[in-house]
Amino acid sequence: MFQRLATLWRHLWLDESDTRRTLGDGAQARLAARVAQSETRHSGEIRLCVEASLPPSYLWRHLTQRTPVPQLARQRARMLFSKLGVWDTERNNGVLIYLLLAERRIEIVADRAIHAVAGDAVWNALVQRMALAFAAGQYEAGLTQAVDGVTEQLVAHFPLRPGERNPNELPDAPAMG
Repeated sequence: MFQRLATLWRHLWLDESDTRRTLGDGAQARLAARVAQSETRHSGEIRLCVEASLPPSYLWRHLTQRTPVPQLARQRARMLFSKLGVWDTERNNGVLIYLLLAERRIEIVADRAIHAVAGDAVWNALVQRMALAFAAGQYEAGLTQAVDGVTEQLVAHFPLRPGERNPNELPDAPAMG
């Protein structure tokens, strides 16, 4: 019971101001530029999302149904994958990189076309590298590594042909919440 209350407190304590403090305006702009630059090399779309805490409805499930927080974070990332339109890219090769600050939880949700050629092992290795940076408090560096890792996969599997351009289907700036 104590553990669930500690989790609840952590999520209620953090809010959007913590997200903005963790990734200041300069970092947000640099990450947006990194995503924009990446998308000139492949036909995929990358979307970053950083949230301070889970919404109350998720916390309620944690308290009443004892749903584990990692499972809730994954569910939240999948919901945001849909809500932010990452699933709706023309070639089904969008990737969401999700960071939940309250838990230092990282989720990568890849659409079916890129996931089919990259697979869980690639995404899990990328999450592990990000976790090391986040543990050291280097959130911008961790997210930059993530963008670069996703870029490698998209360039390898969905490169742009000479003269082809990638229409920007999603915003490049991180979604902050």
